Amino acid sequence: MAGLRPVPFTPPRTCAPAHALGGGLVMGAALGVGTELGPVAADALGVSGFPARLLPAVLVSAVAAPLVVLAVHRRGGSLRGLGFGGAGENLRGLLTGAGVVVASAALVLGAGTAAGMLRWSRPDLWTLAGYVVANGVVALLLEALPEETTLRGYTWTALRGRFGGLGAALGTTAVFLVVPGFSTVVGAVTARLVGREAGPVGAAPGGQDPVGYLILLTVFGLMLVAARSAVRRAPLSVCVGAHLAFLTVNRVVYEGRGRGAGWYADRLSPAAELLVLAYLLVAMAVFLVRRRVVRRRERELERGQGVPAGRRVPLRSR
Repeated sequence: MAGLRPVPFTPPRTCAPAHALGGGLVMGAALGVGTELGPVAADALGVSGFPARLLPAVLVSAVAAPLVVLAVHRRGGSLRGLGFGGAGENLRGLLTGAGVVVASAALVLGAGTAAGMLRWSRPDLWTLAGYVVANGVVALLLEALPEETTLRGYTWTALRGRFGGLGAALGTTAVFLVVPGFSTVVGAVTARLVGREAGPVGAAPGGQDPVGYLILLTVFGLMLVAARSAVRRAPLSVCVGAHLAFLTVNRVVYEGRGRGAGWYADRLSPAAELLVLAYLLVAMAVFLVRRRVVRRRERELERGQGVPAGRRVPLRSR
């Protein structure tokens, strides 16, 4: 049964920062290349609508995932060592991450509605369901899966062995902040190479306010690190679920009118934007509490099995 043990990715300790930054650069490059080549591929194939939206997402995952897999296997590691698990474990992790974020958002946005900060449209359930599914597939391949694999997987694991949990959390979040700006550089270069007009280059994509965007990204990144440490089995799937839920909630609530999501909220107060940060902080707190509960149960299990302090019960025994 030794094969059930995850094989960790263990870069040399002196190379950990370079490996960590490499994970972010891989994601930024994949995002820049995929989002620029996707429309070119869609035009060449003569597709539009959902297939045209799906192509860039597929390209981003197709660039990022193989590079991470190659780097991990070259060091004798495995995807389980990065934080994935079996099919059932991954599904439970995905649902756990998504459930915590959706529940936190419902609590905070509900309070914001009661306080007169939001006013909701009448929901069109069929349109909403179709949007959630279609957007979920695109967001999974474009952002949630490749970003979590490269950042909370590869980057976090590289830093964890060298700098411990806190250092890995802060370092991974710092690398996360580099990704959007680097992707705009790669995207601009790619656009020029294929004869397209290059978009703006900057710390935030699409000309967004860089200060507000980086603050949001920092809180979001810390929430995802908290999700990464909330469970022992398939923790990276928890991150993917939390990431996907965040994107879905925000795009329905704040951008649903323009996206044709079938449901949306009108902002009646400038402070309504802060509700996003609030529900991210609530979700982070829930994940941290869950982490404490998991750690306490592990200590009780170790005492019950007579394991000396400081030693872990093997994963296959849990």
